[in-house]
Amino acid sequence: MKGKQKIKTMNKLYISGFLSFVLLLGGCTDEFEELNENPNAPESVDPQFLLANVISVEADQNAYNQGFRLANYIQQFAASVEFERIDRYEMGTNSEYWNTIFQLLSDIKSMRELQGSNEAYNAIGDIMQSFLFSQLTDMWGDVPYTDAVNALEGQFTPAYDTQESIYTDPETGILVVLERAAITLENSTASISGDVLFNGDLNKWMRFANSLRLRYLMRISKRLTDYSEIQTLASSGKLMQSNADNAVLPYLTSAPNQYPMTLAALGLYQEHRMTATVDSVLTLWNDPRVEVLYKPTQVSINTGNPEFKGLVNGQDRETIAEKGIDLNDVSLFGAIFRDVPDGVDAQFMQYSEVQFALAEAAERGYISGDVQTFYQAGIAASFEYYGVEVPTEYLTQESVALSGVDNLNKILTQKWFSLISNGHEAWFNVRRTGIPELKPGPDNLNNDKYPVRYLYPESEQATNSANYKAAAERIGGDNINSKGWWEKD
Repeated sequence: MKGKQKIKTMNKLYISGFLSFVLLLGGCTDEFEELNENPNAPESVDPQFLLANVISVEADQNAYNQGFRLANYIQQFAASVEFERIDRYEMGTNSEYWNTIFQLLSDIKSMRELQGSNEAYNAIGDIMQSFLFSQLTDMWGDVPYTDAVNALEGQFTPAYDTQESIYTDPETGILVVLERAAITLENSTASISGDVLFNGDLNKWMRFANSLRLRYLMRISKRLTDYSEIQTLASSGKLMQSNADNAVLPYLTSAPNQYPMTLAALGLYQEHRMTATVDSVLTLWNDPRVEVLYKPTQVSINTGNPEFKGLVNGQDRETIAEKGIDLNDVSLFGAIFRDVPDGVDAQFMQYSEVQFALAEAAERGYISGDVQTFYQAGIAASFEYYGVEVPTEYLTQESVALSGVDNLNKILTQKWFSLISNGHEAWFNVRRTGIPELKPGPDNLNNDKYPVRYLYPESEQATNSANYKAAAERIGGDNINSKGWWEKD
């Protein structure tokens, strides 16, 4: 996503080989056993292929289906012009992603059990498993966790764990699992293959694990009374250190590994428009990243005076027509999302997010450290990631500079924008902090409320009814407004 300055995590041919292998699996894993069966001489699969599959499938899901196509509407990076009713908060269940996550969890379980596995594969499996379970609980609330493996073994009625225990259980919680994984990788001499994310660099995996811990500690910070773990991470020197540590998987120039939007129908691309929210923020900041992430309107190009314009979220086509909005005078997403097959990366996490998290933690008094330093490092990293220079006066503008007034709003709005197309991460942050204040559109279908979850899949209601009902009652009802444990006031 950085044009010519894109930071690559490994050799393109190395990625291509493994992603092509993933393509043979159909992009998911439900036919994996069948594809590898030999009735006369059962074969074992090398763990590298399962690892490559888990990373590649989830990276693509997070960037495209979950990030660009769904979350960008909820997070108000994209506005729909007609068909995408999620922009009006018709959320649905997102059950395909639920199913994909459990399929990938099954692959991780299988990877651990293979003959060629070792402590490094297991630790990386723990990191990816923690990421996947965080996706589940932050998008749906209470979900199967400690019983999830039993579900993968054929017990189809797993109990739902509380979100609090999923994150904080001292033996099985995401936070302690990530901590153990980071320690293992820091001290391991094992080697791995199939690592399409960091090319076998266990030190980068360790930094990723610790950076995820920081992400999740900030996620649950409303519920914490002791912030020493955040301080320990901030002082450790074991978080991501630069964009070279970004957990991103580059798309490629050739089939079948291009960014999916470059292969999609033109109408799908044209359905995604710059929002009035983004327009107002980037105009306030005089922010040149707009030139990478969006296109000038066709009307303005035709008149020889290129400019960017956004559309208010949550409008149906009748409202757009009644207002006389000329869609040729509304900006599309930038060339990197459509015209350049390898213009973007599939993101898990960027260094900029780490710096913004530390800036917020310092501003709130959770940790010591210079807020300004963290904040400016986050901005600089985001600009560098997109291949854009920070303008000379950018950091001193009243709308950007930290002056002691409205500091949190400035930090968290910069963080929000840096998370464009990175799955639902910006949504989680908006739900936790209320920053930026994203107002439902005029034709929203949720009584002017900002949604905080997806509905549980219908399959859970049908096949796991007792546990589904218990979980739904516990969270306040299976509706899109039932807040999770970490976001309740």
